[in-house]
Amino acid sequence: MKKDIKTTEAIFPMPVLMIATYNEDGSVNVMNAAWGTMRTRNQIVLKLSEPHKTVQNIKARNAFTVSIADAAHVTEADYFGVVSGNDAPDKFAKSGLTARKSSRVDAPVINEFPLCMECEFIEYQSGEYGCGVIGKVVNTLADESVLDGDRVDIEKVAAIAFDPYTHGYYKVTQRVGEAFQDGLKLK
Repeated sequence: MKKDIKTTEAIFPMPVLMIATYNEDGSVNVMNAAWGTMRTRNQIVLKLSEPHKTVQNIKARNAFTVSIADAAHVTEADYFGVVSGNDAPDKFAKSGLTARKSSRVDAPVINEFPLCMECEFIEYQSGEYGCGVIGKVVNTLADESVLDGDRVDIEKVAAIAFDPYTHGYYKVTQRVGEAFQDGLKLK
């Protein structure tokens, strides 16, 4: 029997995405965003409200990067979610992480996160049903340590997911099936 638990954040797991931009002075800003997904094969959607420093930076630079947070950097990833760039403009420096400029877009690539999508800003949708920031993924970078040939090995990435029920982070690692194949057994 199912029980009513009165929550609307029922989708699990939620990705832990690190959104990186440059501030007006050229310093790095990073935000933790769990409300994001792929819109199409080369477009990403981030549900971010306009008061965020990150949204202001994206609009000003027309670019951002999205890194997948990993278990090795859960403390830094959480820090980027609990401290606002509006209140602490030097929050990236305090994290101890490092960055380099993307060669494709006007945004930083965080060196320590193993996967990074370089994105061009397409539009911002506001209003009751607006989805926030929409970007075009122009390139994806993967650290060689997480590759198996030319493919990303998700077990090596050790990506983390956010659990909205308990407010915990969980490592996503174990493969349990074959997409587009296992279901054919019931056909």
